[in-house]
Amino acid sequence: MGAAGRKLVALPALGWWLVVVGAVRLVFAWSGFFDAWAVRSGTYSNTHVTDVHARTVGVWTLLSCTLCFLCAFNLDNKPLCAATLLSFVYAYGHFVAEYLVYRTITAASLGTLGFFAVPSIIWTLVHWRNTLGYRATKRS
Repeated sequence: MGAAGRKLVALPALGWWLVVVGAVRLVFAWSGFFDAWAVRSGTYSNTHVTDVHARTVGVWTLLSCTLCFLCAFNLDNKPLCAATLLSFVYAYGHFVAEYLVYRTITAASLGTLGFFAVPSIIWTLVHWRNTLGYRATKRS
């Protein structure tokens, strides 16, 4: 078995989760590039979505997919974990605003996105705190 195969087998649970989330994001990115109808009828069903907007969503999602895959195989890299964590926070924050303020997505879409984003945010924060050595310093 090669080095890549050994690294894949040795992934911790968070790494596997990020691979799954990255794969889901990859499918959604594909739909943004090649099937704007999926973006129109899925996530942004309460507004008009142009082909340009769908492709922009595709690029944004592809970037976040790349972060998931990179982080999954480099969980000891603090800056990469921070960037991946922030990608979840920014994306879900965007969708919460789209739901609460702009009403461009439905509660069902927000719930589906939250199914992936919320556990990812929590799990990555726990990983950051427990594994990457982030500890609040005590003042004497």
